[in-house]
Amino acid sequence: MRIATGGIFHETSTLVVTRTSMREFQFDRGIIRGDDMITRFRGTNVCTGGFITGAERHGFELVPLLRASAFPGGLILRDDYEALKAELLERLASTDAEEHIDGVLLDLHGAMVIEGIDDGDGDVVAAVRNQIGPDRPIVVTQDLHGNHSKLRVEKSDALVGFDTFPHVDMADRGEEAAEIIVRTIRGEIIPTQAIHQMTLFWSTTQQVTANEPMTEVIERLHEIESRPGIISATIATGFPWADVPEVGSSVIVVADNDKPLAQQTADELAGWIWESREKWYAPPLSVRDAIANGESLGKYPIMLADHSDNTGGGSPGDSTEVLHTLLDLDLQDALLLYMVDSEVAQMAHAAGVGNRIQTSLGGKSSPVQGTPVEIDAEVVAVTDGTFAYDGPMFAGLTGSMGTSAWLRMRGVSIVVVTAREQPLDMAFVRTLGIDCALMKYIAVKSAAHFRAAFGPIAGSIQNVDAAGIHTHDFSQLPHTKRTRDVFPVEIRPTTV
Repeated sequence: MRIATGGIFHETSTLVVTRTSMREFQFDRGIIRGDDMITRFRGTNVCTGGFITGAERHGFELVPLLRASAFPGGLILRDDYEALKAELLERLASTDAEEHIDGVLLDLHGAMVIEGIDDGDGDVVAAVRNQIGPDRPIVVTQDLHGNHSKLRVEKSDALVGFDTFPHVDMADRGEEAAEIIVRTIRGEIIPTQAIHQMTLFWSTTQQVTANEPMTEVIERLHEIESRPGIISATIATGFPWADVPEVGSSVIVVADNDKPLAQQTADELAGWIWESREKWYAPPLSVRDAIANGESLGKYPIMLADHSDNTGGGSPGDSTEVLHTLLDLDLQDALLLYMVDSEVAQMAHAAGVGNRIQTSLGGKSSPVQGTPVEIDAEVVAVTDGTFAYDGPMFAGLTGSMGTSAWLRMRGVSIVVVTAREQPLDMAFVRTLGIDCALMKYIAVKSAAHFRAAFGPIAGSIQNVDAAGIHTHDFSQLPHTKRTRDVFPVEIRPTTV
């Protein structure tokens, strides 16, 4: 049994003005080809890592094609996307011609948007289906934050979404997908799936799967997956910062050769989620109110999650309201992770450790991101940005933040970076000599993924809606393509 694997992986924000090009895909080994995929991803917590484990467990040959990924960002340039897709399909055609391929495992995100193509993931799945024909299975893994479409459900045999946020189960979902495709090829099951798209935007704070109320959702999901005739079920909370027609939450259910059962079950779960919609909404919280909330608890460090500038969702990473507030309040033992400003990082390298720099920091990408902060800061440490994740999210992988520096201004430490990646763990800042456990205040440009690593040391966690492009006041998002009214925008919550 030979199963091909590959993918083009990107979470796309249509709200930022910058574009994602081939250069972004090529950064830090973002494009992996052929057998290098096995070397790169074996034993790692990504879906492709799970595919590899699944192949070893079930005894099939996994044929690696191409996996291209870039940090979340703006619309992907059409020509660059078409080049990646063409290479993926050419590699598939070549390996299929050499020896028959029995199916395809695709590692995709679910919120990819290309210039002129609103449903990037659907376009990839449809292209692969067109090439291999209707009789060989395609199983796709997708992020919890996918804006899932009818096209990708129609063109694939099974879609398997993450069950956790932070995403600590990516390899597990890859293994699940591998098992589904093996059983399908062996004729043990006939996956038949259905989707129910919901008129709901889901607040980030209410999606954390280790906490209420999301634990209730996942328990319900797993109960459904235990039912006779059900192969898999997925809840996607959506990605509101992509202006596409099918933006929003959804439920996908895969049944065994029973389309009515799949649709009925998807409708049932989506109906229960809708009836509980007030639980999935949290009103925005200001920076100062968040700090006051943390101080009232008296437990440190107080984590401030600046989800409106979450680089993990494609935001620029240079918003300044949180930093302005830390300095205005003259807070001590405070740390900001990370401010994206390559010019200042390079200036720090040029100045050297122990010296001071005077410059404008942040607030350069858009007026929405706030005004720059005028700093007179000490350069405490510098680095080229290379490090190894120690998880749990990307354990086993290496990364690069590019030219980076630790700056200190009064009681506030600022890690300035070049790459737009969120602080998924503490491995990178340790390379600069920072011990996060010694801080009283830690501000992160992240929505929830930081929790997997920072949660054990946090006194409290406060998500803040600071000024930024990715505001969680969903009524402020400039949607022009959305085709249906959603809660909590046109359909208002009772708590407002």
